[in-house]
Amino acid sequence: MFASFVALWYNQAMKTVVVGMSGGVDSSVAALLLKQQGYNVIGLYMLNWEEENAQGSCTAETDFADVQRVCATLDIPYYSVNFSKQYYDRVFEYFLSEYKAGRTPNPDVLCNREIKFGPFREYALSMGADCIATGHYCGIEHGERHRLLKAKDAGKDQTYFLNQVREPQLNNVLFPLSDLTKNEVRDIAEKHGLTTAEKKDSTGICFIGERNFRKFLQNFLPAQKGKILSLDGENVGEHIGLMYYTIGQRRGLDLGGKRGEDGRWFVVRKDLENNILYVSHGDEAPLYSKACRVSKLNWIGYNPEPKFECTAKFRYRQGEQKVCVTLGGSSATVEFSQPQRAVTEGQYAVFYDDTACLGGGVIDGVIY
Repeated sequence: MFASFVALWYNQAMKTVVVGMSGGVDSSVAALLLKQQGYNVIGLYMLNWEEENAQGSCTAETDFADVQRVCATLDIPYYSVNFSKQYYDRVFEYFLSEYKAGRTPNPDVLCNREIKFGPFREYALSMGADCIATGHYCGIEHGERHRLLKAKDAGKDQTYFLNQVREPQLNNVLFPLSDLTKNEVRDIAEKHGLTTAEKKDSTGICFIGERNFRKFLQNFLPAQKGKILSLDGENVGEHIGLMYYTIGQRRGLDLGGKRGEDGRWFVVRKDLENNILYVSHGDEAPLYSKACRVSKLNWIGYNPEPKFECTAKFRYRQGEQKVCVTLGGSSATVEFSQPQRAVTEGQYAVFYDDTACLGGGVIDGVIY
């Protein structure tokens, strides 16, 4: 047994892995674990966003300083690479076009396919890396096909954000945190003296950090005010721009007292052509749908039948829901076993079996 361990360590010691270092605790521990396993580890920090006047809380300089401190503690080399142009062209322009079309995009999903497992992976391999690694909470199974596995920590599982990564991009990829919970990761970081052990997780949009989103978006898409109507046609207020609202949203509508204090107002529909925001008071029934249409399908380690059953998520913070998927060329109709609340165009339907993420696609339409 000891001999086999030595052989495994020797084999890994011959390999160089470039770890995508974000300045957070997850990527820090990923680098630590890989070094302990005998890999030759190199840290690589990605700069994906630049602006002359970085107002708000964009934290690129702070994050890179944390990367430097962690890499010094681990005694591994580190580098920085600027992918801001690729990010703007491949992710941000799509982000803007979706908002302009009245949809609600998820740039973190595209960032993984178009940057982290695109230019970043290519850059790492050009450095002589045998493989790359990130601090995502998920697993990988390499064989004739590459399968994207769910993480041990279901509450942190990040396969949702990887559903659009193309299967060949997962070749030579490692996910060291697959069998760890978030608490275990923080404990490991603290035990080994990593300065990121107690660093707060970022909850902002991937490229702008935790700043005022409305003010940021106004720099690129001028807002146009319009009417807020109830479903029976009553004019109940004024919105500040359709792009700032999402289906199912409760807060920030400024409609308190319009129909007494009983019940809340919900965003239920956007009429882009007439610049009208439709809301419902108290009754959530208009938010529930029975199916959706999905395009831009991407499958990972899976060959789907023309019609099959599985589970799915329609947003990240959601449990898996039973669905029936019917394929039609490059698109699909997804029927829900139970009505689903606030399924939103522009977001992703992500498909699962018991152990793996099968892939996903963009929600193009909702069927009520």
